[in-house]
Amino acid sequence: MRASPSPSAGAPPLWLLVLITLSGTLAMHMFVPALPDAARSLGVGPAAVQATISIYIVGLALGQLVYGPLSDALGRRPLLLGGLALYAAGSIAAMLAPTAPALIAARFIQALGGCAGLALGRAMVRDTNGPVEAVRALALLNLMMMVGPGMAPLVGSGLVALGGWRAVFVALALAGVATLLLSWHKVPETGTPTGRVSPGRLARAYAALLRSPTFVAYAVGGGCATTAVYAFIAAAPFIITEQLGHPLRDVGIALGVVMVGMAIGNALTRRLALSMRLGRLLVWGNAVSVACALVFLALELLGYLTLEATVGLMLLFVLGAGMASPAALSKVLTVDARHVGAAAGLYGFAQMALGALFTLLVGWGSNPALASSCVLLGAALVGQGCLQFALRREKRARGERARGERVRGE
Repeated sequence: MRASPSPSAGAPPLWLLVLITLSGTLAMHMFVPALPDAARSLGVGPAAVQATISIYIVGLALGQLVYGPLSDALGRRPLLLGGLALYAAGSIAAMLAPTAPALIAARFIQALGGCAGLALGRAMVRDTNGPVEAVRALALLNLMMMVGPGMAPLVGSGLVALGGWRAVFVALALAGVATLLLSWHKVPETGTPTGRVSPGRLARAYAALLRSPTFVAYAVGGGCATTAVYAFIAAAPFIITEQLGHPLRDVGIALGVVMVGMAIGNALTRRLALSMRLGRLLVWGNAVSVACALVFLALELLGYLTLEATVGLMLLFVLGAGMASPAALSKVLTVDARHVGAAAGLYGFAQMALGALFTLLVGWGSNPALASSCVLLGAALVGQGCLQFALRREKRARGERARGERVRGE
């Protein structure tokens, strides 16, 4: 087994890794409050503009399948710089989009670039830290990242009020260019590129991971636990403004408050990782999400749903997700030490593919709150089952290794 990495003097600064990883998700969160304005401006219905969220998540998912393993072969730095350049280009194309189909296509390009930061920022953390340190670093990274997505809906609402939905993409294009320039100057190569790349090699790396029931269960369970909230994010503007009758500014405020829960969950994980097993963090964190989704569904069915109840429950839901997220990622990246980049990419794909599915599902029907609560509960329950399965498999494997060592010792 490969030796655990250690912090390097050439490691990228953590604040820059935050910006790099943030680039992938910022474009999704900031555009959410602009959905109703974009629909009116382009003359389309809610489903068409919600597709800009779904296609963005699909782009994040597909791109990570490529960036992860390619970075194992060619290095983290060149893949990162290319992705950030593509992200900036997609942001400019979205800003100029004349129609809804053009906007959807531009969002896909933007996502294919933005996912480089998601896959490679995490891999860089793993490159320069051991297993326990990686959990704490990832938790801190997620905690700091939540400040951005937490404020993004508020910023998005303000930009829409000042210049319409296109102003959001002006800001994203400027942020993309700034991150690209900073990365060019300050990000070294953190991996050990093999220089060998081929479709067959990529396929074998993924096949090795997919043959592991433990990896698959952690990937699906972690994906459900951490991206189920996308179902609420996509539905929030319509729940808050149309079903609950609040003004648009409350959408940004509500989503900002909700994302504080993710930050709290990550802060708890960073502290608890020193004294609590990762498996317990995973299970208990996701259990909080299950309970909140169940109460959310019950309030909607009984007709007692209010803005305060919605925000409070979703804050706790994402608090649970924030506890589970860094623990699940750390587990995934340590299943097979030979394919860390591929594991990061495949896990990112699973997260975003599930997030896209949840976003699409919540668009069905005429009751966004009911659809959102059903998707949240179903995803959290599936996540809990998969995580429990993976932990049992891991425990059994440890027991078998211990018995084998005892037999050899005798």
